[in-house]
Amino acid sequence: MNTCIHHGRETAYRVSGGDTGDVENAGLLCIHGSGGSHGVWKSQSRLADERPVAALDLSGHGESDDVDADAGYEALSAYVADVAAVVEETDCRVLVGNSLGGAVAMLATLGGAVDPDALVLTGTGAKLAVLNDLLVWLEEDFDRAVEFLHGDDRLFHDSDERYLDLSREAMREAGQGVTHRDFLSCHRFDVRDRVSEIDVPTLAVVGEYDKLTPPRYHEFLADEIADAEMVTVDDAAHLAMLEQPTAFNSAVAEFLSERGL
Repeated sequence: MNTCIHHGRETAYRVSGGDTGDVENAGLLCIHGSGGSHGVWKSQSRLADERPVAALDLSGHGESDDVDADAGYEALSAYVADVAAVVEETDCRVLVGNSLGGAVAMLATLGGAVDPDALVLTGTGAKLAVLNDLLVWLEEDFDRAVEFLHGDDRLFHDSDERYLDLSREAMREAGQGVTHRDFLSCHRFDVRDRVSEIDVPTLAVVGEYDKLTPPRYHEFLADEIADAEMVTVDDAAHLAMLEQPTAFNSAVAEFLSERGL
């Protein structure tokens, strides 16, 4: 893992492929979702034959230092700072965000912390309301929350038990406090009145069976952002990039190729 220091904390990230200065194609910076880590993007390293692919651990996740921030604006701002710091280190100019990571990518772009060449927004939306019961479980009964999220057509559609176990383990490693902060931050996130200001090419990718951020969330993004299109990944739910990596990677590669990136 590589690291960079900013705002008094250390952010960890992994890079696959060559240095951005050695290749023609724009590099990807992948941003994980709530309670996750860079490992959720392991299958996107297959894209590194064509371009650098970086994936970071947001503050408090994986190998990155935590940050003292309240859920909502403070936490999201801290995560945006993490992304901006890794962009500065890697010069990866395409932000790829899943769920919470998609929210962070949009905020980084809208606020000017990052000036990306393109966005890939998957399993996310301009508003990310979270079921009230889930917010309660995340605070009071973490095991129940983890099992709920790993139910049918939430994080996964039809994954084998190995992936389910790895995902549960990653969420427990992030811990109850950080995961609750993530989901509560998602719940308070809402850029529906600003998302049309995004002026870079954007791909909205949704898993066919995603109950957490269903297709209508991505349809809204594709409708509101001027240069945007939507792709549905068959036989996948919220973590389409992990569950159906070949289809996901193909959609991303085709989109960037069409945009000359």
